[in-house]
This record gives sequence, C-alpha cells and structure tokens, in this order.
Amino acid sequence: MFQFGIEHEVAFLNSEGRFADFTSTVFTDFSQIVNELPIFNQDYPSLRVGDAGIKQKRWYIEGFERFADSEKVIECVPKGIEIRTSIHSSIDGAVQELADNFNLLQSTALKYGFKPVLISFNPYRAEFIPQPPLNPYELQRRQASPEKQTANIPMLTYGPDLNISMQGMTTEKLIDIGQKLTYYSPYIVPFSFSSPFYQGQLWQGLSVRTFFRTGKRPAAMVFVEKREDLISSFPSLTKIARLPAEVGRIEFKACDSCDNFGIYAGLLALLKGLILDTSLSGRAITPDAKLHQFSAKYGFDDDNIYNQARKLLDAATEALDNDGDVKLLTELQVLLEKRQTPAHTLIYRFQQLGSIEGALGQTYS
Repeated sequence: MFQFGIEHEVAFLNSEGRFADFTSTVFTDFSQIVNELPIFNQDYPSLRVGDAGIKQKRWYIEGFERFADSEKVIECVPKGIEIRTSIHSSIDGAVQELADNFNLLQSTALKYGFKPVLISFNPYRAEFIPQPPLNPYELQRRQASPEKQTANIPMLTYGPDLNISMQGMTTEKLIDIGQKLTYYSPYIVPFSFSSPFYQGQLWQGLSVRTFFRTGKRPAAMVFVEKREDLISSFPSLTKIARLPAEVGRIEFKACDSCDNFGIYAGLLALLKGLILDTSLSGRAITPDAKLHQFSAKYGFDDDNIYNQARKLLDAATEALDNDGDVKLLTELQVLLEKRQTPAHTLIYRFQQLGSIEGALGQTYS
C-alpha cells in the first residue's frame, strides 16, 4: 500500500502588484493570513509542528529562522507560505486536498492584499544575505548538516516536496529507491519547470531554480528510523525521521512549483511507477549538478533529455500496468509530446505583456 503527501510553496504579489519577498515583507504580513486559516485536529500527530511552533497548521510561513544563543527562534524572515497536505492513501486524495487548501489560502490572502502567483525562483534577487550577519551560535548551528549549510538557497526558491511511501519496504530498498530517483532526477524535473526569470530579466533557460539549486541541495530525501542507516553525503540522501509517520518516507525535492496540480498528480504517479519498476538500473547518492544545469537550460528540447523522460514514462506505465493511477501519467505525456513545460507559458505571457508581474499575475487562473 502506498501513501502520498504534497508540500507546496506559494509566492505572492503584494497590494502594489510587486513581488513580495524578504526585502519587502515581514513575518506579520503573512501571519495575519495564516492566523485566519483553520486547524484540522485530525491531521496530528502525523504532521510535524516543529520546535519553533510556526508549523501549527496545514499552512505555515516559510522563511529563514534566526536564533540568539539557543534553539529558540527569535525571528523568521519570510519568503512565502507553504501548504502541506495530510497523509493520503491515494494520489487523487492528496491532490484534491492540496487544491482545497490552496483555494482557502488564496481567498484569505486576497483579503489582505496578497495575490498567490506561480514562480520557482525569486525573479529579482540573486542571493539572500542574512541581516544582521549570523552570530557565533548560528554559524555553529549551520554546520549540523549539509542542508543547514546551504539554508540560504531555499530563501530564493519555491518548490514542492512530493512525498511517497510504500508499506513493507525495507530500509535497504528504501535507500535504493532514493538513489534511483536521484539518478533519474534530471529527466523528471522538466515536467515542472517554472522559473525562467533571473534578476528582473528573461533567463536563457527554463528553470533558474534547478540550475542553482540541485547538486547543492538534494533531489530526493529518504527518512530512516535508525542512525546507523544514515549515508554520509553532500547533499544528504538520508535523514533521521522526526516522528513515526516520517519513517519510510521518500521526499522528491527537485521539482519546480506548479499551478496545475494535475502535473503533481502525474509526477506522483511517475514516482510510484518508478518505485515498482525493476528495469531501470541507474543509481546515484548525490545529484549530477552539471546534468541538472543542462536540463534546466534546454528541457525537452534536448533529444537526450526527451528520450530519457520518454524511457521513464514507458517504464512507469509498464510497472503500473492495470493500476488506475496509470491514467494520471497522461498529463506528463502531453507535455512531453509537445516538448513544453510550464516555463514556456510564463515566457509567452512575459513576451505578450512586457512585465514579469504581468506574467505572474495570470498564473493560478
């Protein structure tokens, strides 16, 4: 039996129609939105709240946490709002809940002058530099894991975690699947590409997020129960589960965000098929940064990326066989045959409207 969940990061335009990021937005701007949204008691304890107490709902402020001289968070510099679903036994259930959660977020945010928009890399900022500079405690804390050492990168990016687990999978098999998804990641991610802007200009490619992120950050993360099962790598492939519901979870973290949640359904079906597949032999502990960068620039326009993506879809289709989720791959099949990504739509809108904000303002329509 499989289980599924989705974590989806949302960016915003503010009431002036400008991109709302850490340079123009404070924690209270977003907390007034989250405070009005409901809490679902049945979600717990399977959803993690965290030590800072920020993650108390299905919606929470995503940002850079600041510390004084202890683990107590004294500030959170915001970048947007993340939506997470509860755990579902079906892909359709997870996607439907995401859509419902997004609709609640959208209607509430609009009341406070914030409009949700699709983008996967800050279209104006090339770096995030904490101010004031990190103190000695924070510098020491950053050394705790590869992900903490690169915690400035997520302040510029917006993307999903596509969560999937399969009952009865051994830890050895779980890690093997993580290595498999890491290896084939450059051919999976183009389906989601949605970050074609950089420093206020149209970028020469489709996914700035993938170009700068993957390699320094994981493509897939595997949650294990025991410390002896951890694999040492940079970036991490494995992580200790923080609550029982996380044990055995695989998070695919390399995709860009999508405003068409049907693409998420297709990607989860693809991941499910790749878990069931026994024909693909590629494995990697860390993502191939150069191949991800090549994929980020050319996507399906490159014949090798196209052919490998076709190979993955074919393998997943065969592995799913008579499983009803095989129909969810159709969304990806259409994108591949057209050699299109969501970034192509953003580029077209930018060329038609002449502004990044204009292009972003037509997303989630």
